[in-house]
Amino acid sequence: MKNIEIEDIRTYRFLENLQYNPSGNILAFQAAHSRKEQNDYSRDIWISENGKSKQLTSSLNSSILCWEDDEHLIISRKTEKDKEGSFGLYRINVYGSEAMPFMSLPFAITYLKKMKDGWIALAQIDSRDPNAYKDDAETAKKKRENRKQSDGVVQIIDELPYYMNGSGYINKMRTAMFRIDAKGIRRITDPYYRVENIYADAEKVYYSGQKYISKESLYSSINCYDWKTGKNICLYPCKDYAVSDLFIMNGRLYAKASDLKMYGINQTADFYAVDKSVMKLVKHVDRSLYCSAGTDCASSAGKQNACNEGSLYTLATEEDHVEIWKYDEKFNLEKLKKSKGMIGFIDVKGQHIAYCESTADKLPEIYECDLNGKHVRQLTDLNSECLKDRYIAEPHRIDYVSGKEKLHGWVLLPQSGTSKKIPAILDVHGGPRALYGETFFHEMQVWAAKGYAVFFTNIRGSDGRGDVFADIRGQYGYVDYQNLMDFTDAVLKAYPCIDKNNLCETGGSYGGFMTNWIIGHTDRFCCAASQRSISNWISMQWTSDIGPAFASDQCGADNPYIDIQELWDHSPLKYADKVKTPTLFIHSDEDYRCPLSEGMQMMQAIANHGVETRMAIFHQENHELSRSGRMNGRIRRLNEITDWFDKHCR
Repeated sequence: MKNIEIEDIRTYRFLENLQYNPSGNILAFQAAHSRKEQNDYSRDIWISENGKSKQLTSSLNSSILCWEDDEHLIISRKTEKDKEGSFGLYRINVYGSEAMPFMSLPFAITYLKKMKDGWIALAQIDSRDPNAYKDDAETAKKKRENRKQSDGVVQIIDELPYYMNGSGYINKMRTAMFRIDAKGIRRITDPYYRVENIYADAEKVYYSGQKYISKESLYSSINCYDWKTGKNICLYPCKDYAVSDLFIMNGRLYAKASDLKMYGINQTADFYAVDKSVMKLVKHVDRSLYCSAGTDCASSAGKQNACNEGSLYTLATEEDHVEIWKYDEKFNLEKLKKSKGMIGFIDVKGQHIAYCESTADKLPEIYECDLNGKHVRQLTDLNSECLKDRYIAEPHRIDYVSGKEKLHGWVLLPQSGTSKKIPAILDVHGGPRALYGETFFHEMQVWAAKGYAVFFTNIRGSDGRGDVFADIRGQYGYVDYQNLMDFTDAVLKAYPCIDKNNLCETGGSYGGFMTNWIIGHTDRFCCAASQRSISNWISMQWTSDIGPAFASDQCGADNPYIDIQELWDHSPLKYADKVKTPTLFIHSDEDYRCPLSEGMQMMQAIANHGVETRMAIFHQENHELSRSGRMNGRIRRLNEITDWFDKHCR
C-alpha cells in the first residue's frame, strides 16, 4: 500500500453548505478544491436527486445563497465582467441551464432569504457611511479611491474589537440587514447595529445582535422585523444573554442562549422561549449543540441545526464524536444518529436528513437518512479516489486514569509496524473546548505514514462531557498538563515499541499554549512544534480580538488590571528559562486570535538562553492556516513541522 503524502491534500474535496429545495426532493451543496497555480480554492455546485449526485457548475467559483423555488438556485460569484464595487447574483436552473444574471448589488452579501415579494439580505457596511449603497457609480468610485489613499497611510482604530481573525480590521464595520424589493434597496437596521443571528419566514425576520459605538457587549438583543408593516420591534434588550441561534418551532420563537453566570464565556447555551420581553428557560442542555470535533479535512460551512415539521434537528457533540439529535415541540430529546467520527453540518426537509460525515478511514462525504436516523445512503463519492490504495492508520483506543478522571485517547501506528523502536508525536487539540475523535486527520496520517506513532486525547477542558468537565478556568497548565503527562505514560506502557527518547509534541491555539507550557515544565520530549500559540496571558489580553473577555475569564482573574499575578502564573513565558526542548514556532502574521507577538515572545525568550529554535511566519494567513488557509501555506507548514521532527528524532 502507498503511504499518504503531504501533497495528497491538494486532491481532497472540501464539502460545504447543504441546502434542500422547498419541496425537499433536491439537495444542493458545494465542493471546494485547491487550485495550485492560483494558490486558492474554487467552488463547484452539486445537486443530489433520487440518491444520485451530479455536478451543476464547473470553474464558476460560486457559492450557494438560497433556493428561489424548487428548480432555481441563487448563487454568488465574482466575474471579470463585474464592475468594481458591484457584486453579481446569478440564477441557475438545476436541470441544465447556464447561470444567468439575477441582480447586481453594491455590496457583497452573506445571507439571502426570499420573502413574499422581495428579499432579505445581510451585508457589511461602514457605520461612518451607512448609506453608501445609495451612491451613484461616480461617487462610489471616488470614495473607493479616497479610502485606498487614506488606508495606505494610516489605519484608525477607536472601538473594541477593532480587528477580528479571518475578517481583518473591522473598526466601525457592521453586519447590516437590507430589504430588497420593487422599491429598491433599503437598510433596515441601525448603522451601529451588528446582526449576529437571523431566522426568517415569509412575513417576519427575527434577528439577534447588538448596537455598540465604542465597545461590543458579550450579550445580544433579540428583534423582529415585520415585512408587511416595515417596523422593527425589540423582543428582548441587550442585557442578560449571549444568543447563539434563533428558530421558530410551531409558531413560537426560541433562542439558544447562555447567561454566562456559572461557567463564563464558554458556558453551554440552553433553550429559551422568547415572548413579551421575557426569556423563559424551556430546556437545559449540558452539551454543545454543534460540531466541535477537529479535523484539517472538513469545512464547518453549513447548518448546525434545522427545523422541520414541528421539531428541531441539531448536531450535538457527545464525548468524542458528533450525533444528530431531535427535539420535539415539548423539547423531549431523541438521539437519532451516532457518528463513528464527526458530522460537520446538516439540513432537514420533508422526510430526509442530509449530513456531511467523515470517519477515521474516510474523508467527508454527503449522506442522507430518514427522520428516524435510519436507512442511510451515501450520496457522494468525491474523495474515495484520494485514498485509494493508501495506508490509513487505524485509531487504537487507550483508556487511562488521571487524578479522579477516567479518560481515553488514541494511537495511530505506522505501516512499518511495531517490530522496532519507533518515534512518536503527541498532538494536542485547540479550544480548549474542542475535541478529537475517530475522524480522518491529514497531518496525523502523514506522520503515521512517515514512521511515527501519533497519539492524541481529550483532556479536562475538552468538549463533549458537559460544562463541569470543560470548565478549567484558573487551572490552565495544571490539571490539563497532568492529564497529558499521564496519557503519555499510558501510551508508553501500552506500546513498548515507542521510543521514549524520541517523543515529539505539537499543538495549535490552545494546543500551542500547552506546547509552550509543556516545554517549560518537562524535557521528556526531544522536540516540539508550537503553533498559533499563547505565551503571555497579560499581552494576549490586550492584543487578541477576543482577549479582553477571554484571558481574564479563563485564567480566573476577576480584575484584569489588578490580578496580574493570576495571568502571569498561567503564562508559559514565566517558565521560559526552564526550557531545554528544541522548539519550532509556527505563526501567521494576520492571526488576530493569538497574535504573532505571542509566538515571538516565547521564541525570543528561549533563544535568549541558548535553546535551539526556529520560527516560520506565514504572510497573509490567519489563525485558520492549518484548516482553511491557502494550500501552499498549509503544505509548507506541514513540511516545516515534519522536517523539524525528522531532524531531532534519531
